[in-house]
Amino acid sequence: MCIFSALPVSTGKVFLVYSLMARKIGLLVCDHVLDQYVHINGNYPQMFRKLLPELELLDYFVVDGEFPENIDACDGYIATGSKYSVYEDIDWITQLKEFVGELDKAKKKFVGVCFGHQLLAESTGGKVEKSDKGWCVGIHSFQVIQERDWMKEKANPLNILMMCQDQVQQLPPDTEVLATGPTVEYSIIQKGEHMLGIQGHPEFSKAYDRKLMEDRVERMGAETVRIGLESLEKDPHRALFSQWITDFLLQ
Repeated sequence: MCIFSALPVSTGKVFLVYSLMARKIGLLVCDHVLDQYVHINGNYPQMFRKLLPELELLDYFVVDGEFPENIDACDGYIATGSKYSVYEDIDWITQLKEFVGELDKAKKKFVGVCFGHQLLAESTGGKVEKSDKGWCVGIHSFQVIQERDWMKEKANPLNILMMCQDQVQQLPPDTEVLATGPTVEYSIIQKGEHMLGIQGHPEFSKAYDRKLMEDRVERMGAETVRIGLESLEKDPHRALFSQWITDFLLQ
């Protein structure tokens, strides 16, 4: 959002001053980081502020029933990950799906991360279920199959930290797949020009992902965790996702 203003100067001439007004991005916080993990990488608002330092984020703890007054309270929105499933019959999830559906109708900018990615699909005509591949954890690599102009940074394959069991099984209408892989078919999706979904955690650190895996061996299975921990020898493309998300929201 830009404004130009004409200001008089002592010479009697007039010049134009260009100023960039920061866009306010609502962070729809869909979970709380457990107390024993906060020291590793912060809570969700802290994680996203470290990932996206150029954005002015306003926190809405939708998991606690705290929502924006209306969709125009912010210029765009980001939805975080969550331990919940988007198909659960929980009041705040139902309300959040309605809110994201309104964002879609209004062509409002939205980025969904993990749970937020699945939220995008479920809110706009897609379908999410538990994956028959089981847990997807550690660093996974995906192939970029369609590029967009906001993708100034390049990497192919693309590495990202994962921590999910649910996956999008059916895409909403008017949605394209931008990245795919053997473990997650719909890794990155874009609906129209206004909604972006990332089935991964660019905001996570390797240390945080590692601790979650180490503490969930019984839930995930020893072999899944072993492979996930070994994958941390690679590095995620954190700076790339920072640029992509920022430019997508501001373009």
